[in-house]
Amino acid sequence: MAYDEGVAERLRDLFTDRQSVTEKRMFGGLAFMYRGHMLVGVIEDSLMARVGPEEYVAALKQAHVREMDFTGKPMKGYVYVDPDGFESDADLSRWVGRCIQFNESMPAK
Repeated sequence: MAYDEGVAERLRDLFTDRQSVTEKRMFGGLAFMYRGHMLVGVIEDSLMARVGPEEYVAALKQAHVREMDFTGKPMKGYVYVDPDGFESDADLSRWVGRCIQFNESMPAK
């Protein structure tokens, strides 16, 4: 499975001021790790967003969002966002902000 390099580059641009963000090939795509935890990723042309269990249901109610069911079983706290859901840079930035907020609620690894 490949990932959209254009989406990956847009994410890299958002992380230029966060030197602790690293990249890791994962789930057949590309994941961005922050503080030792998966933050966001790209699978094909979709954004993989780790919003956490408390924001999971609210995230699923948004347009262009679906369960992350990579293994055939939904992964609570993770969602896929289709390209229309992060078409603008502001939309992508909001998704990343939600993911950072959850990530920072966990202890660093």
